[in-house]
Amino acid sequence: MNIVILDGYSVNPGDLSWSQIEQYGNLTVYDRTADSEVAARAVDAEVLLTNKVKVTDDVMAMLPKLRYIGVLATGYNVVDTAAAKRRGIIVTNVPAYSTDSVVQTTFAHILNITNSVAAYAAAARAGRWSASPDFCYWDAPVRELSQMTLGIVGLGNIGMKVARVALSMGMSVYAFTSKPAQALPAGIRKTTLDGLLGASDIVTLHCPLTPDTHAMINRDTISRMKPGAILINTGRGPLVDEQAVAEALTSGELGAYGADVTVQEPPAADNPLLSAPNAYLTPHIAWATVEARRRLIAAAATNIGAYASGQPVNIVNQ
Repeated sequence: MNIVILDGYSVNPGDLSWSQIEQYGNLTVYDRTADSEVAARAVDAEVLLTNKVKVTDDVMAMLPKLRYIGVLATGYNVVDTAAAKRRGIIVTNVPAYSTDSVVQTTFAHILNITNSVAAYAAAARAGRWSASPDFCYWDAPVRELSQMTLGIVGLGNIGMKVARVALSMGMSVYAFTSKPAQALPAGIRKTTLDGLLGASDIVTLHCPLTPDTHAMINRDTISRMKPGAILINTGRGPLVDEQAVAEALTSGELGAYGADVTVQEPPAADNPLLSAPNAYLTPHIAWATVEARRRLIAAAATNIGAYASGQPVNIVNQ
């Protein structure tokens, strides 16, 4: 069977092996594929793997041999799943492979902001500490998480683990979730979105992107947050109105914004968050630890193996 990977570089820039996938057929890996190149590159593929390259109905119409699309991610909005189902093409994803990595990045942003880690390290390198008349110095308060309240929007795999880590650090934890209150672990208090925004020193977003959650953090919801609150987004860029967040950072209404995602990726050079004060952006790398990417490749191979055996798993277009 012919297997084609459209954009393998982001998943495996060369530090991992594709051998687990290669065992199932003739494998062709492209580092990157433009939209205009998809049909030509996948024309002989029975199995097509994509991370961020879109596979549309029009493209599928030009791929008569295609029987399986594997998304090398948890989110699968890059594939027209309804069109695939209509054409008898199985679409799978890889759920929950990056939970630990995303939780780690969430707290990396929180700790960088509350402890000014990057700023103080840069200042020390620039000679500020060496020139200090005292053995230490600080320009801004260093915060203790055990005295802070964390508000979590969404309690899926990632949100729940963020809650557990926060509780282990002594934080008070509120959650806006569809889960019933009686089903939540001890220490997590269910509340409304308004209740969460008003009570939280730090708000972190871990909900899916839907029409209801699109731009859920906007001028109005920011106005309901505690003055100077910290906002964290390792979920999806469009969960926030970036212009509103940038304006709130500039005015001081928001204390800081730590994000691993933007609405457009990569962001335009004039994205207001790139120049806003106290905005800390990482380039969508929360999922990309070597351990998580290794799990991703292994799980994608398992999905292909299950398909090859006639018992596909992790189907998202049944």
